[in-house]
Amino acid sequence: MKNPYEVLGVSPSASESEIKAAYRALAKKYHPDKYTDSPLADVAEEKMKEINEAYDEIMNSKKSGSSYSSAGSYGTASSEYYQVRVLIQQNRLDEAERILDSETGPDHKAEWYFLRGMCYFRRGWMQQAAQYFQRANQMEPNNMEYRQALENMTRRQSYGYGGYDMNGSQGECGTCDICTSLMCLNCLCSCCR
Repeated sequence: MKNPYEVLGVSPSASESEIKAAYRALAKKYHPDKYTDSPLADVAEEKMKEINEAYDEIMNSKKSGSSYSSAGSYGTASSEYYQVRVLIQQNRLDEAERILDSETGPDHKAEWYFLRGMCYFRRGWMQQAAQYFQRANQMEPNNMEYRQALENMTRRQSYGYGGYDMNGSQGECGTCDICTSLMCLNCLCSCCR
């Protein structure tokens, strides 16, 4: 998840009135009602959701007196999986998976399932990603990050984008069929010369 201060474009030392002003300006700019008949409606809705969550997180932290990490990724500095999150953000998926695989035992935490799902998602293996996101969501149903990942996957699947299934089948994608057809065509062309 992005740093909520970066989402709102304010510094961590910003006053409550500065935070509210930044929130209002962004809400005015990205409110979905402005994009009703626009192809950007989905993008505006996602951006508005991100803005609302960032605002809520900042205001809740100010009320509770907690602070945010400035370590580059919001809310993960204290996480035992911080390094995995950084590697996933850098698209160094093999390294991230090695760390996840090094954790033995059947009792993984919800965050482990979420991060495994993120690795699959980044690789385009949507069915596997959805399974891991579902597991993380079942374990911690109140975690917004896990819930958003699952909702995103559900939305993608309902629009017909199945991605690649590492077990050998595809969702809506016929990539292997295309490759096989091209190889057969190439063989026929070579033989007919």
